[in-house]
Amino acid sequence: RPGLALCAGCGGRIQDPFLLRVSPDLEWHVACLKCAECGQPLDETCTCFLRDGKAYCKRDYSRLFGIKCAQCRAAFSSSDLVMRARDHVYHLECFRCAACGRQLLPGDQFCLRERDLLCRADHGP
Repeated sequence: RPGLALCAGCGGRIQDPFLLRVSPDLEWHVACLKCAECGQPLDETCTCFLRDGKAYCKRDYSRLFGIKCAQCRAAFSSSDLVMRARDHVYHLECFRCAACGRQLLPGDQFCLRERDLLCRADHGP
């Protein structure tokens, strides 16, 4: 379909013999498919993520849109073990009582008061 497609990056017609189709309705000139945040070319050597019609490299997509730890605000890697309390997600090492600092382990009783985790001893009976 060269000549008929419009580039999602620059908006121009794609006259090149090759185009990059990232989703069914978004196509780019080979030279225009770049991370919307850092400008890194997104080709066969770099994973491409889409959000609201913009393309991102994996690092920037995770930083901007990924779930972050409720305690340290850092992103999670695929190998991280996590703990959940309601809609909050924590690194295992960040899942600690706000009052005494004790790490809370799977099976421990705790209370979530606003954004603070409290162990059983610190939140009472």
